[in-house]
Amino acid sequence: MRVDIVTKEYPPEIYGGAGVHATELVKALRESIDVEVRAFGAERDEPSTTSYGVPLELSAANGALQTLGTDLEIVTDVAGADVVHSHTWYANFAGHLASLLHGIPHVVTAHSLEPLRPWKAEQLGGGYAVSSYIEKTAYEGAAAVIAVSDGMRTDILRSYPSLDPDKVRVIYNGIDVEAWHPVEDPELLASLGVDASKPSVVFVGRITRQKGLPYFLRAAALLPPDVQVILCAGAPDTPQIMAEVEGLVRDLQGTREGVVWIDRMLARRELCTILTAATTFVCPSVYEPLGIVNLEAMACGAAVVGTATGGIPEVVVDGVTGRLVPIEQVQDGTGTPVDPERYVADLARVLTEVVSDPTQAAAYGVAGRERATHDFSWGQIAEQTQALYAEVIASAR
Repeated sequence: MRVDIVTKEYPPEIYGGAGVHATELVKALRESIDVEVRAFGAERDEPSTTSYGVPLELSAANGALQTLGTDLEIVTDVAGADVVHSHTWYANFAGHLASLLHGIPHVVTAHSLEPLRPWKAEQLGGGYAVSSYIEKTAYEGAAAVIAVSDGMRTDILRSYPSLDPDKVRVIYNGIDVEAWHPVEDPELLASLGVDASKPSVVFVGRITRQKGLPYFLRAAALLPPDVQVILCAGAPDTPQIMAEVEGLVRDLQGTREGVVWIDRMLARRELCTILTAATTFVCPSVYEPLGIVNLEAMACGAAVVGTATGGIPEVVVDGVTGRLVPIEQVQDGTGTPVDPERYVADLARVLTEVVSDPTQAAAYGVAGRERATHDFSWGQIAEQTQALYAEVIASAR
């Protein structure tokens, strides 16, 4: 069996969970089947991996059109594959056309959904309408759609009601607990501006609407004064949200000490060290299909406080590996809390309860590491994915 994986993100160009997923899935699948990776971006020297750039003729075009141009560069090369498997809308067009051209099944993994990210219009302009069209077309034409959580499956079927529910399968994201593990290094922490002797709440994520960082920054103002606020946050979607976050951080730094903002991409060891030292990790997302970042924090032994939305409740076991924060959301696709002030207050309350009981927080961390190890291994996920490949191949014959 040969499977062609099409993805925008792949080492060394990874900036989100979809790239982590594609990287780890490929590694696990290659233990038993032939996998060709077709990735956007610069040349790579990994065997059975080909990179594709934007056609020169589209160098000044809208970003969505550039993406489609790259997809077209990929389609012909998929010839000879038994299955094409695309990740995110960026790659969906290549997968869909390759399926039609070569007569092979197309499998899509849903890492997010365009109808539930309307704020992307701020970033892409009219390109958002293009990305939405591509995603809808690819999903409706796919042989199978993989949802990374039960919550994500519900969102897919709500967003695309014409889909056959039997085609939408749940296969979780995973975590490599050998790569992500507790690291204690007080000197490294100090060099990053973190005081190992004080409690801390850590946020890790891109500066995008779905990650809910502005809500956390407002909640952080209500935390006990000795609690450090560690922000590992960068890659803003738009200048507008960057300006909003910068203003909130300035306000926070003006009222309390121990506010550390690291806006560069951290090495894994650095991030493991920060997560290991955290009293709790916070995931204030208003939209999160699963949240690999929560698994990374759990693998490092950190308690997790997350919003009770999307796939987060399928990762964070309330009262066992951390705490869930209730939220009632506007049903317009934005994930906006119905009562933002109440959500901020609830987030601050739960965070305060966790950081004020370090013994319980440590117990959450131990349970989280165990759960990440036993329930989210990439080997298990690769087996389930390979079984789905075999199923769609058989159905296509």
